[in-house]
Amino acid sequence: MIEKKMLRASWAVIGCAALSVLPVISASAQSAGGMQHKTLCIFDPVGANGLIFESIKDIKTVSVNWGVTFDLKPYTDERVASEDFKSGVCDAVVLTGVAGRQYNPFMGTLDSLGAIPSYKHLRSALQTLLSEKAAPRMTVGDYEVVGVFPGGASYLYVNDRAIDSVPELSGKRIAVLEADPAQQELVMKIGASPVGANLATMYSKFNNGSVDICAGPAAVYEAMELYKGLQPKGGIVKFPLAQITLQMLTHKNRFPQDFGQKARDYAFAQFDKSIGKTQAIEAKIEPKLWVEIAQADQLQYNEMFRQARLTLRDKSIYDAKMLTVLSRVRCQIEPASSECTAADKE
Repeated sequence: MIEKKMLRASWAVIGCAALSVLPVISASAQSAGGMQHKTLCIFDPVGANGLIFESIKDIKTVSVNWGVTFDLKPYTDERVASEDFKSGVCDAVVLTGVAGRQYNPFMGTLDSLGAIPSYKHLRSALQTLLSEKAAPRMTVGDYEVVGVFPGGASYLYVNDRAIDSVPELSGKRIAVLEADPAQQELVMKIGASPVGANLATMYSKFNNGSVDICAGPAAVYEAMELYKGLQPKGGIVKFPLAQITLQMLTHKNRFPQDFGQKARDYAFAQFDKSIGKTQAIEAKIEPKLWVEIAQADQLQYNEMFRQARLTLRDKSIYDAKMLTVLSRVRCQIEPASSECTAADKE
């Protein structure tokens, strides 16, 4: 039963984005000469039987047409996949944006708290970030981000619908990813109690009552049976905390020179299709479960996130340049926002 849940969750937590990786690589890995043999390490909580791995394994066949053939290695532990990529065992790797922050702090900050309020904002940001003009920012040393795929907005799942404002979060037990110091920082800042977890344990903690609050995209509601944890009076706060991304990184010097930009161009071309799937999943959730929050509370959330980002920037957890880029995107779309005239801008 646990394996079955994880099989569903491995796809749902990341979202539909992983499906985009296959055509990205097949359309981009052009060989400069003979066939190039590479190793692609894929994080999937279930491993080779997971849906993320399943959706990518055909790369082994189709990428031959572009002069690159991949050996695929599944990883159930994202930390181990990351370490093997770092040590050179993997030529390329698929990780969450949070895990990829250590390789490219700029792109890893894309998942920062409250920085991207909507899919419209995310589209605008990626249109800039995945363009050829921004290509120099994609590479740090030998590491290159060659694709960013949306996994959906992350929402708060609360066991009590009364938890609908910042003050109500105080004193609550909130599950946070152990690998993301930003989440722990924010939870402590609001006076709540962070409870360390990973993608394999976060939602079971919510369902069994070990925590009052967890976060995730709409896809985890059904996949992880969160309706159990929401009973009898819980809900999903309809306010995006962050945008989850799945990022593919390579050792740049091991791939054809134009691989990265072609992959990024294709990734952006798939954006609308991926978001369409995400919105369809969100629409399937019963309307009564969504907790609408007042405009005044939304402003309070926004200011809380802004102050947290500034703190995390000053601690070098978030990249200052990326925060500035995302701030500009928000102000272009919503120029009347108070942050656009704030003295302590990002």
